[in-house]
Amino acid sequence: MRGYLLERRTRLIVITVACLLMIVLAACAKQPRPLLYSPANFWFGLLHGFISLFSLIGSLFTDARVYAYPNSGFGYDLGFVIGAALFFGGAGRAR
Repeated sequence: MRGYLLERRTRLIVITVACLLMIVLAACAKQPRPLLYSPANFWFGLLHGFISLFSLIGSLFTDARVYAYPNSGFGYDLGFVIGAALFFGGAGRAR
């Protein structure tokens, strides 16, 4: 019984350290400044969210991206989420 608890505690410590390491490494990630004059905005986010499934399939065979970079930030993200929700059915299909 004692060996089982020790093994479980060791596993928990390893998982915790791995998660903390991933968080620390992700915190170091930085995106470069966009060099475009007008990055993708809400309307492009809406379009890209709507066609995200086709972009995902295309990315398997070409260098297509599902998510545009650089973009204008929150507006693009909001449009992307709304477009994806419209295409995939959103909460309307949850019965």
